[in-house]
Amino acid sequence: QVQLVESGGGLVQPGGSLRLSCAASGSIFSFDAMNWYRQAPGKEHELVAAVTRGSRTSYADSVKGRFTISRDIDKNTVYLQMNSLKSEDTAVYYCNAVSSLLSRDYWGQGTQVTVSS
Repeated sequence: QVQLVESGGGLVQPGGSLRLSCAASGSIFSFDAMNWYRQAPGKEHELVAAVTRGSRTSYADSVKGRFTISRDIDKNTVYLQMNSLKSEDTAVYYCNAVSSLLSRDYWGQGTQVTVSS
């Protein structure tokens, strides 16, 4: 069973930075894509950033130019570097891994990010 464990969330002031980590129990290269989602109170689940097995990245318009997704295959870890944080970035951030081979995806438990002065 694959496990995803997020870390790195916390309280940060507007304009600040955080780096989230998602450590997988297995090889992340086995997944078709690794994604970061977020959910703010009263809002829909939102796909924030994604990286494919082929290293193609994509971002929600709301975070383009501020967030960067990356991965370390040797450490089986995916990162989300978040810069120039805004209050509207406040949410629980979830790591997600997609496997077309197994026709399923996996989720982490989430990590809270709060942007407030």
